[in-house]
Amino acid sequence: MHLLILGGTTEARRLAEELTGPSAPAGLRVTSSLAGRVAAPRLPAGGEVRVGGFGGPEGLARWLREHRVDALIDATHPFAETISAGAAQAARTVHVPLLVLRRPAWAPVPGDDWHRVADLPEAAATARRLGRRIFLTTGRMGLAAFAHLHDVWFLVRSVDPPEPPCPPRLEVLLDRGPFTLDGERDLLRRHAVDVLVTKDSGGAATAPKLTAAREAGIPVVLVDRPPLPPGSQVAATVEEAATWARRRS
Repeated sequence: MHLLILGGTTEARRLAEELTGPSAPAGLRVTSSLAGRVAAPRLPAGGEVRVGGFGGPEGLARWLREHRVDALIDATHPFAETISAGAAQAARTVHVPLLVLRRPAWAPVPGDDWHRVADLPEAAATARRLGRRIFLTTGRMGLAAFAHLHDVWFLVRSVDPPEPPCPPRLEVLLDRGPFTLDGERDLLRRHAVDVLVTKDSGGAATAPKLTAAREAGIPVVLVDRPPLPPGSQVAATVEEAATWARRRS
């Protein structure tokens, strides 16, 4: 059996390692595909790896056929909407079973001051209303939505340097999670942040910023996840996804 994992997330790496480790099913071939948007991506320790796009749903369908893929797991970022839609279309085209692995969304706790928004333009308008020193952790690809805000200072954290268009008043922090609570507390205090803007990515790697914001009484502008393709079968954990794959091997 040949399993293709659309990856780039912590869960995707863990899944590939789980399915190629000592307890892996006999005869299971695992290929992890990374989009290649990060200069130095973290690679899974097991299985084959390919880097780069497929050329849309048609290209992915062709790759699935040519490489005799028997099952597909979409373990991409919760905001990789285009990739997820393409995976669903390609899987339907070639009649390959598809599972979506998505970590649970974050849930508020008492003391949180969350402002949920539908997209990045709404996040920009909401953040500007709430403050003037904004910690922006929505990724380098979406900075254009904030580029028109000339009266706001931004601290942007991303893995790779952002490309224009960007906000004019900008400080860039190149870093990659997981992040510690003490580190996030210090960052908010040191930069006098008064608003946090982030996507509802879920997971533990970047969650400490939410705790630090709650402790400091800082409002959080939280961009809601895009919906999954209709009819998606979803696993919330690596263990669930591994069980699904094993049953098909």
